[in-house]
Amino acid sequence: MLISGIRTAFIASALLFVTCLPALAQFKIAKLRYGGGGDWYANKTALPNLIKFCNTQLGMNLAPEEDAVDVGSRDLFSYPYVYMTGHGNVVFTPEEAENLRTYLAGGGFLHVDDNYGLDKFIRLELKKVFPELELVELPFDHPIYHQKYQFPRGLPKIHEHDGKPAQGFGLIYEGRLVVYYSYESDLGNGWEDQRIHNDPEAKRLEALQMGANILSFVFTSY
Repeated sequence: MLISGIRTAFIASALLFVTCLPALAQFKIAKLRYGGGGDWYANKTALPNLIKFCNTQLGMNLAPEEDAVDVGSRDLFSYPYVYMTGHGNVVFTPEEAENLRTYLAGGGFLHVDDNYGLDKFIRLELKKVFPELELVELPFDHPIYHQKYQFPRGLPKIHEHDGKPAQGFGLIYEGRLVVYYSYESDLGNGWEDQRIHNDPEAKRLEALQMGANILSFVFTSY
């Protein structure tokens, strides 16, 4: 079955990462391309910088550049981690929502990173994917905050917008975190080249460490 197949592939990727085999073939992560007019392509330097950090600091073997994958594409099932960001509107067709649900239920993982302005749109679209689930704030003792790097107060605040605290939400499907939603944090901006936002190096490091925790969680939480 498709679901068992994708989960088996993801578990194999996790085991390879954990055992750190020297002959590992590189595997890829992807950015989600969606409709509705929002800038899904935002933060162009973010994922390459996060990938480089994870490869250097955690010994991962990620390909240096991410792919872009459509919500409704079967190619979605090739990626254990998919990143979604933007500032504006998001629309999933019924077919795209069903495809994303199958991907997530079968072992995939979606990281939604609010780039300021995404919130009111993504909450509605996630309801199309899992109408029976509610986004819940993850407790500070959740494993995603305690991988290689410790975040005892949860998601770090990288950029100020409305003065709200950074919050990490999740969709839990059959006991497994399938969607992590970083809100009011701007993690992806913190991953970008320093010249783009001129963030202090300490903030950029904090963002990269939290991103590394997310990827580590994805590959070791089966």
